[in-house]
Amino acid sequence: MSLSAADRDAFLAESHVAGIAVARRADHRGPLNVPVWYWRGDDGDLRVFTGADSLKARLVGRAGRFTLLVQRTEPTYRYVSVEGPVVGSAPTTSEDVATVAARYLPPDRARAYVERTGATGDPSEGLVTFRMRPEQWYAADLGAL
Repeated sequence: MSLSAADRDAFLAESHVAGIAVARRADHRGPLNVPVWYWRGDDGDLRVFTGADSLKARLVGRAGRFTLLVQRTEPTYRYVSVEGPVVGSAPTTSEDVATVAARYLPPDRARAYVERTGATGDPSEGLVTFRMRPEQWYAADLGAL
């Protein structure tokens, strides 16, 4: 059964690990598809950060868009798949790191993660945050098993 926009938004507000998929060059290989932590800004855009020199960052920068698949694998199986253009990228700040750490880690581990990451928004830190504006949605709850 399709999810309503309100149900979809509520599901995305939960702390699920997402799979990011981004096109490669036309080299007859499938897209890169790897797990990421994500968060949604007050503007509705979805955000992820990664190493600025990573394959993921290079492919997202080149493609200019990506897909996130967020899923729950225990009953009831539910997913949201969202695709859209990158509408911003910037060096990752300590606020970005703190936001995502608070979503996924207990408070004591979140603080340690932020301190270890040390992101300051300085491009030399080596992390980049991508902001994606959702365009295409696919969302469903496949019911109780």
